[in-house]
Amino acid sequence: MSEGSPFIEQLETDGWAIAPAAVGGELLDDLARELERALVYRQEIRRRNRVDGNNDGTLHHLVADHPCFILLLRELERFEPLLRAYFAGNFILNSYGGVINQRGTTAYVHGVHRDIRFSSDVKRFMLNLLVMLDDFTLENGATHLLSGSQTMAQKPATDVFLRDSARAIGPRGSFLFFDSRLWHATGQSTVDQPRRALTLTFTSPFFKQQLDYPRLVGYEKKDLLSPFLRQVIGFNARVPATLEEYYVATADRFYQRGQDD
Repeated sequence: MSEGSPFIEQLETDGWAIAPAAVGGELLDDLARELERALVYRQEIRRRNRVDGNNDGTLHHLVADHPCFILLLRELERFEPLLRAYFAGNFILNSYGGVINQRGTTAYVHGVHRDIRFSSDVKRFMLNLLVMLDDFTLENGATHLLSGSQTMAQKPATDVFLRDSARAIGPRGSFLFFDSRLWHATGQSTVDQPRRALTLTFTSPFFKQQLDYPRLVGYEKKDLLSPFLRQVIGFNARVPATLEEYYVATADRFYQRGQDD
């Protein structure tokens, strides 16, 4: 995908763009199935730790739950030119979550929000990717996106947002990329069937990941991953924890050269 493509131009102007049917087949089925299992597991942890809150159907940090979640990252290599153009250099995974949207549920994602609290017109720091595991329709709560609002510092009034926002409608397997500064919200579902999606964010490598994904995946698995996956998961942008880890040969450094290029 070249820098001058209509897809990248739409991402620059509207702040979002959809790549239809970017993933499919058995992988898509595995992702949908494992997302539901992962939600049950996280609900048990939240209940055990007495973590209350407005989080119906939301789940976080899926990368090590099942091999299919890493296989999805491998599919992103086709979009590496887009991501590198957006960041003007390297990038890493910052978060890997999901949402199961159902009728009558309420979560923080239903409110008007954006996923980065500061903005810069000089350097792009974060990009969202939403993977549609089911068809996204108006009836099942397709995401609201206020086109062009990546330059809007103040949160729009809810009624104005709902009136003016576009809707991310697409077939299952589609990728929705959007500028993390964009004001957006999950739509309310009016149907009985759940609508499933993965929600990933990518950042410049010097940003802290929401969870230590290299450690979660396992340091011992580093050499089993492709160069692209090592970069995306964050193996090239780690922080050493001891002097023994700090004083190593250049090729073995936790924070590799070229991360800020």
